[in-house]
Amino acid sequence: MFINLTDEQLVELAVSKDPEAFGEIVKRWERKIFALCFGMLAREDEARDAAQETFIAAYRNLSKFRGEAKVSSWLHRIAVNQCLTTKRRAKTRSEDFLDDETREEDKYFVAPERLSPSRTTEANERLNLVRQAVTSLPSDLRQVIVMKEFEDMTFQEISETLEVPLSTVKSRLYTALKQLKMKLERVPLEIS
Repeated sequence: MFINLTDEQLVELAVSKDPEAFGEIVKRWERKIFALCFGMLAREDEARDAAQETFIAAYRNLSKFRGEAKVSSWLHRIAVNQCLTTKRRAKTRSEDFLDDETREEDKYFVAPERLSPSRTTEANERLNLVRQAVTSLPSDLRQVIVMKEFEDMTFQEISETLEVPLSTVKSRLYTALKQLKMKLERVPLEIS
């Protein structure tokens, strides 16, 4: 029923009290919003909560959506704000953002079966190292790297979402990639 409608048309329907229209928006964006939240928070439980809060906030503020930006940019901005709020709360509780145990989301990064067990283990170790390196970046740099590299957003979309100049986005991405490279170069990897 909603397949041929744009996100903006769905918002219009949702504002006119069609609950299924907002459900379609959630269905279209829930994975990307969760991925963004997870990239910023590095904890699945916090990311799920932040993603859920994002959609609750979006629903409550549907009438305020003016259409000046894309629905995706609007949702990303809400998600970023939710993540920042979550991080502020966590900071006051002094929570540790790195979890040493194997995480449930690792199942999405399973190496292809054609790899030997040792290569699979190596791939998982690399994934863990990259995750830890990204998580250790300062928040402003991590936001940009997650949005650009994992969310596949354009520089312009990131600029609009974070409400910063385009040059700032590019500068942050450059700095983030440079820091990641330095962090990952320090870790010896045995390649067989």
